[in-house]
Amino acid sequence: MADASFDIVSKVERQEVDNALNQAAKEISQRYDFKGVDASLAWSGERIEMRANSEERVKAVLDIFQSKLVKRGISLKALDAGEPQASGKEYRISASLEEGISQDNAKKVAKVIRDEGPKGVKAQVQGDELRVTSKSRDSLQEVIGLLKGKDFDFALQYVNFR
Repeated sequence: MADASFDIVSKVERQEVDNALNQAAKEISQRYDFKGVDASLAWSGERIEMRANSEERVKAVLDIFQSKLVKRGISLKALDAGEPQASGKEYRISASLEEGISQDNAKKVAKVIRDEGPKGVKAQVQGDELRVTSKSRDSLQEVIGLLKGKDFDFALQYVNFR
């Protein structure tokens, strides 16, 4: 019998982020407390730019965007938002989406699987993802449960379960 396996990845569906951004922009344009503060949020290349005329307002824009991301099932660990910066008369926050598992983070996950996971489970780094294999599907389910219980500072998804 062939080994069972699954992949651990850290990916963000760009269409869902786009939908969340559009919903947040619509809410900002309609809310009374944002009237006359020139608040906005939009894509700027691969980054997301948030703008408003005060530091508190730009943080509120970020908060609205984060709530829309959560409603769409996107982990906030994938969003890397900077601090508010003054730029002339307005404040800006620039945010980016973190995708892929770095080599260091992949090694951390593999170490957790090796140390705390069931026997006979192997984890190997393949580019920006991690392949986990075992003879038993039950062992793989245990690994997923183990990793969901851990609090990593990056988002994980489990794909290609076979």
